[in-house]
Parts: sequence; C-alpha cells; structure tokens
Amino acid sequence: MLRRAGCGAGLLGLAALMQESGLLVPAASALGSPADPLTPRPSHFPARAKSVIWLFMNGGPSQVDTWDYKPELIRSHGKELAGFDKKTGFFADSVGPLMKSPFDWARHGQSGTWVSDLFPNLARHADKMAFLHSCHTESNNHSPALFMINTGSTRMGSPCVGSWMTYGLGSASRNLPAFVVMSDPLDRGLPKGQASNWGAGFLPSVYQGTWLRPKGEPIDNLRPPAGMDDAAQRAQLDLLARLNRGAGPAAHAPSAPATDGELAARIESFELAYRMQAAAPDAFAIEREPESIQALYGLDQPHCRHFAAQCLTARRMVERGVRFVQIYSGGMENQRSWDGHEDIVGNHRGFARETDQPIAGLLADLEQRGLLDETLVVWGGEFGRLPVSQKGGKPGRDHNPHAFTYWLAGGGVKGGTHHGATDELGHKAAVDRVSVNDLHATLLHLLGLDHERLTFFHNGRNYRLTDVAGDVVKAVIA
Repeated sequence: MLRRAGCGAGLLGLAALMQESGLLVPAASALGSPADPLTPRPSHFPARAKSVIWLFMNGGPSQVDTWDYKPELIRSHGKELAGFDKKTGFFADSVGPLMKSPFDWARHGQSGTWVSDLFPNLARHADKMAFLHSCHTESNNHSPALFMINTGSTRMGSPCVGSWMTYGLGSASRNLPAFVVMSDPLDRGLPKGQASNWGAGFLPSVYQGTWLRPKGEPIDNLRPPAGMDDAAQRAQLDLLARLNRGAGPAAHAPSAPATDGELAARIESFELAYRMQAAAPDAFAIEREPESIQALYGLDQPHCRHFAAQCLTARRMVERGVRFVQIYSGGMENQRSWDGHEDIVGNHRGFARETDQPIAGLLADLEQRGLLDETLVVWGGEFGRLPVSQKGGKPGRDHNPHAFTYWLAGGGVKGGTHHGATDELGHKAAVDRVSVNDLHATLLHLLGLDHERLTFFHNGRNYRLTDVAGDVVKAVIA
C-alpha cells in the first residue's frame, strides 16, 4: 500500500505546501465561492504592495498645521475670509478670522518637503512619502466622514477597504486574521460609528476586521479553556465539520444555498480561532523584540509607549502574512482625538507627540527589514480643518471637508512627490483634486487590484468600493 500510494501522499504534501505559499489556487475558490473564502487569490495584475498599514489620525488633523505649508495664511492672519460659508464647518456661530499656523515650519530631505515642527522624527522620512494635498470628502460630520473614508459611502453598512482587500486577495496567513484593527488604548473610546468602520457590510462576514482589545487579552478566547487539551479541541472542530459538511440528515452544508457564504465563514471562523491560539500570542509578544528595536519605536518613552506598541505589533503582523492593519490614534471626539475645536496647539501637539516617533520607527524598521517595498503605509484622517479660527476658549479649528492631506509610503509609492494643491489659504482643494474614490482606487491599484473589476453582486447589481467613480492617482506611483 505504501509503495503504491507513496506518490499520492507526496503530491498531497506538495499541494498543501503550495497552497500555504499562495501558489495553488483551486478553481473552487473563485471570488464569491464559499468553498474556502480566505484562500489566497491572484491579483488582477502584478502588485506593488502585499500588505497595508493604515495609520488613522481620528478626528481630522489640520492640513495647514501639519503637511500643507501656506505662507499666504501667515500674511492674512486676523483677516476675514471673504465669501466664506459659515456652514462649512460644524459650528456656524463660532467662526473667527483667518488664523496662521501656530507651529514652526522647515524644509526637509532632498525633496525640500515643508513639515511643521509637530513631526521632528517623521520629517527625516519625508523623501519616503508621497503626499496627496488635494483630498476632499462629502461630509463635515465625523460619523459619515469616517464611513466615507473607510467604506467609500457616507452611509452605514458598506464594506470597508480592508474587507474589500481581503475579499479580493484572500489571506496570506492561515493562522492569523487577514484584517486587524487597533483602537486608541487610553480610555478615549472607539471612533464614531465604532465597528462599522471595519465591518464587512454586505460581503460575507469572514472578511470583516478583527478588533484587538486595547487592554487585557487582545482577542476573546485566545487561550484554550482550562482542562481542554489540543486533542479534545480538535475533536470538537472535526465533529462540527462532519455535521456541517458531511452526508446524512444531520449535515447542513448540502442543503445550504450554493451562494451563501455565511456558513463557510462561520466554519472558517472556528478553524481560524483554533489556529490563532498557537500563532497569535507569538505575534503579540513585542517584549521579545531586541531593546534597540523597542527604543526605535519609543516603547521606552511613557508619552508614546501605547502607540509604539501598536506600531510594533503591526510590523510583526505584516511580516507574518496579515494583509491589512489599521491603527486609530484618538478616540470618540474633541480633545480625546485630533478634533481640535479648541486649543489646536495643545490638541495637535499632544497627539503628534504620541505618534511621531512610533510612526518614524515603523518606517525605519520596515525599511531595514526589506519590508517597506511590499508594505504600503497610509497616514490621514476623515477630513481636514478650516484655515479660520473657531472662537471660544483657546483658538481651535472647525471641520473642513473641502481639503485635507494624506501621505503614502512604501509599497510601490514614489517617495518625495507632492500631488495636487489647495488654494493659497488651504481652504479648498484646487489643483488635481483627489476624491475619496480616487484614494481608494489608488490603494487597490498598488495591491494589484483593478477597482472597476473588484465587484460583489448585491441587491440586484454589482457593487464596488469606488461605486461608479474613482481614478488611480498615477503621479504618486513609482
């Protein structure tokens, strides 16, 4: 028997190894098939990036105080903005005059990029970044703006970018979630809209983000129950598999509709949870990193230790095959996030101090490990802030949906480039405007996905992340 079956056993082993390496894609794993919803799938064309780390500055960082230098705003300080619509922001009764940036600015790198003194560490990496200075969105309110930047729609219930990416490419890791989210750990709460920002919407639920709890065990049931050994747990899962996939009156899968991916998602969630009990604790063990790496991220600095831990965890995740990691700086609203309605100096200075060294450490660490070329790093929030002041207390800035800045680094991006521009005061995107649909189309393109071909049939028509719009911003692609 061994002599006759040896070749077959060898081919089975080879097939398993090829599947784990993403080299074997069975026909049954076509998009939308419930056979194995997380099987790695080929991209539409050669990808520049394999994974994404999205650093989300929740609350709306001010473009004119961070990356969009405006000398004319300095000269116009204290003047009224002629023709300004006071309903642009959220507090129409608190509109003040034009306000210059209270921060110092300097040029950095061979690109001569203007950076405010909020980011002394990130300024050293300016030549790695591609800036989109002309972004604009559709809402001046946090919740719909968060949904828009995460899902391409201002309404709740659409799949987010990470879910679309996982749906299109599958998972590169069999032992960790494909899509991970980390929220602010300092008792500031979740972003407005909460889990809808990383939900799968109408896609099968297997593609939704896995939220890591900021304190205590990051994931429920990460360790086996007391008294449960591996053999007993494996036996339980095998029984579930037989009940769901087997033959006979107790089997559920044969009677389930062929287009229903929820059963496959539920089965896969049990299997993934089992595999994660072995793999996840190692991925989260940042204390095993050398002291030099921990110091690079700022883990030895009390003011940024929490965000440093998340950035280092993100690096450990992507090097283990996690496709999409999103980290939120800031919580629910106002002074607990980048929402600088009052005291823009104190607000932005505090959050920049928490994030500057950890993000700079992440870029440096990815580069020295050879991971930056295949990891796309994204920085930005849900909208920008107005160039006029908001009256009341120490001067702040109100919401601005008409202009904000994003930067990208690594993953096939042309570093040191600047695309688009706002007007001379930083009020509105004026040159080569970039919509949220354009941003999403560009991110998908860098991952080897054509945003017009990545669709899912729902409610009688094909849906996509970019809906019926979106153009790739080719100027920032290397």
